[in-house]
Amino acid sequence: MNLPRLVIAGTHSGVGKTTVTLALLSAFRAQGRQVQPFKVGPDFIDPGHHHLASGRESRNVDGWMLGAVLNRTIFQEAAQDADLSIIEGMMGLFDGSSPIQEIGSTAEIAKQLNASVLLVVDGSAMARSAAAIVYGYAKFDPALHIAGVIFNRIKSDGHYQLLKEAVEKETHVPVVGYIRPDSDLTIPDRHLGLRTVLEGKDSTLYSRLGQAAATTLDLDCIEQLAQASPEWVASLISLRPKRVEPVRKPVRIGVAYDPAFCFYYPDNLALLEQVGGKLVRFSPMQDTKSPDVEVLYLGGGYPEIYASVLQQNTAMRACIREFVRQGGIVYAECGGLMYLSRTLRDFDGKVYDMVGIIPGDAVMSRTHMTLGYRELTLTQSGLLGEKGMRIRGHEFHYSHLENLGDVDYVGRITDVRGKDCRGDGITVNNVVALYTHLHFASHPQVPLALIQTVRDQRKMGAHTS
Repeated sequence: MNLPRLVIAGTHSGVGKTTVTLALLSAFRAQGRQVQPFKVGPDFIDPGHHHLASGRESRNVDGWMLGAVLNRTIFQEAAQDADLSIIEGMMGLFDGSSPIQEIGSTAEIAKQLNASVLLVVDGSAMARSAAAIVYGYAKFDPALHIAGVIFNRIKSDGHYQLLKEAVEKETHVPVVGYIRPDSDLTIPDRHLGLRTVLEGKDSTLYSRLGQAAATTLDLDCIEQLAQASPEWVASLISLRPKRVEPVRKPVRIGVAYDPAFCFYYPDNLALLEQVGGKLVRFSPMQDTKSPDVEVLYLGGGYPEIYASVLQQNTAMRACIREFVRQGGIVYAECGGLMYLSRTLRDFDGKVYDMVGIIPGDAVMSRTHMTLGYRELTLTQSGLLGEKGMRIRGHEFHYSHLENLGDVDYVGRITDVRGKDCRGDGITVNNVVALYTHLHFASHPQVPLALIQTVRDQRKMGAHTS
């Protein structure tokens, strides 16, 4: 099986990996290619931009959360009908969860997928030193293949030719083009990363980026590098949870989706559908009531940016409170947890009323960032599964809870080194709200447990009636 593929990696964070990735996705799409995007690591924002640029849903692969077998499975499922795949890395090529091992890094994913690497280098203030940088990256890990180099933020063809000559003479790694700096083709960012696709005001940005890049990137050479990928050896496992009952009556799941709540792993949503869930999107910002569902899934996002709109929508907040009072099931992550709290205090200190299910106040702080991989060990059986189950995910937030009353947690989280962090998964009635974004594929019994909880409720209701 031939699955052409390339990893887009950088020498460091901020070097322009996303710009290059979006340029390639858009340029190849304009040529009529089916290009499948992927994102290395726990990222919700870049994949949304990938989707608009390529027309195909981007998938996450992650060495720590998922492991080699799951990553290969996710890759093959998504890539098998594509002409080529573009895999955007994270941070620097060799940066991960350990200073001395490759785990959690882009390099680890490149080796798991047996994919060559296009290295993105910011050449704006360099000349021959660029050759030393590329030489070091190419030689650092002999098991990794640096197939080519793309320079970013290059203002003139003369500067590019100088860099190209230096690198190709000293390293024998081909330089396949460059990207010019252009503020009109830049996606603004904020404290959690780029602005999301739901906040974009210029739908032509991706095509314009692709058109600009097509004049300075050797797309034919880049496609040839992807086509030269080693033969893919199929080794699929099933992501589908075990003991799935036949779907007689789907479980309706309301998925909050708007600029305030848009951080979801595609695999989480797909797994819920596979075990009998029917997803219905709604907007806590704009809708006046939740849809007719049995479960609400409140994902992460930017409730702190849209707190005023969320506060003003008193009808929706009252509807969710009533849904919980009547026994409705709610699963919330990070931004969803903040929305369920009593109040939310933004970066400027202004306080907004939220739903009021969680007996605590969410407080934003520019100096209080929480970031890292997490493993949740369930200390009680319930909505997420049986006691003792371990589910992997990550945290990334600038908020914390204050004035928290007595609450129960479904489990405790540890970091990548196994250090105990704290309890997570506040549980109130049939609500579970975590700061950790869980990746369901790390333990696919999670969506099954959630769906089974609804089915058990149905049976109890039928019995009591």
